[in-house]
Amino acid sequence: MGAQLRVYRRRIRSVQATKKITKAMELIASSRIVKAQARLSASLPYLTQLLDAISAAASHASDVSKHPLTSKAQEQVRAAVLVITADRGLAGAYSSNAIKESEALTRTLSEKGLAVVPYVVGRKGVAFFRFRGRAMGGEYIGFTDQPTYDDARRIGADLLERFLQPTDEGGVDEIHVVYTHFLNMAQQEARVRRILPLEVVDEVVDTEAEDSLPFPLYEFEPGPEAVLDALLPRYVDHSVYSALLMSAASEHAARRRAMKSATDNAEELIRTLTRQANQARQAEITQEISEIVGGADALSSA
Repeated sequence: MGAQLRVYRRRIRSVQATKKITKAMELIASSRIVKAQARLSASLPYLTQLLDAISAAASHASDVSKHPLTSKAQEQVRAAVLVITADRGLAGAYSSNAIKESEALTRTLSEKGLAVVPYVVGRKGVAFFRFRGRAMGGEYIGFTDQPTYDDARRIGADLLERFLQPTDEGGVDEIHVVYTHFLNMAQQEARVRRILPLEVVDEVVDTEAEDSLPFPLYEFEPGPEAVLDALLPRYVDHSVYSALLMSAASEHAARRRAMKSATDNAEELIRTLTRQANQARQAEITQEISEIVGGADALSSA
């Protein structure tokens, strides 16, 4: 009976040590979520204004449909898919959901006759594709929880270079991004967004509406075509950057939720083991009392 009690106590100490680790990771993830949300909120206005500037330049360009970043190939051969996963685990189904969404997108594109070239961010995604022996167009690791604009610009440059290559030399006709959208602290979902070729929609303003504002007038130097050439690569870089920031916030939220669940499970397991240890201790005491009483009876009868 004493050996069983020692086993329970050893398991309780082990679970308590694990609980300290999961609780610390939960607190770290909680603090990083706030920073990730702040960086994401700071980046969105720039992307909004960038899209407005692209729409304005496109509306003044002579023929925007002929631009290489907005024109759609008549016969599409292959597409690039940027998959954003995590470098580390202990984040629940965060990485697996993004991979599942990319696999569904790959099947959809394959049914259309497109060969898919994956570009993978995060060690979890890289390990998934390497294990299955599938070639990747690019691998990017080491920054998923705290991405910088330089990381996004490096990825965007690789994607843009592949998009501008001729099709017969391995170029791609479409670029899609699979990322995890941050809805709130308790809900994140994997989404797909196509960033190239860009669909430029001219803004239509209802001048008769009471709350309508006059459409702004722009002057372009040296010209709308040159401005469009400068803005579109920045659009690609910042689209990747916003997807990285959104995924980073989702990763921290998923890790916080997973670590909180692990901490709660550890507390429940400690309570269960404590009850079992108390029962073993009570049984041990009862047995010792019975042995003492039995020995006393034997001495008195002798």
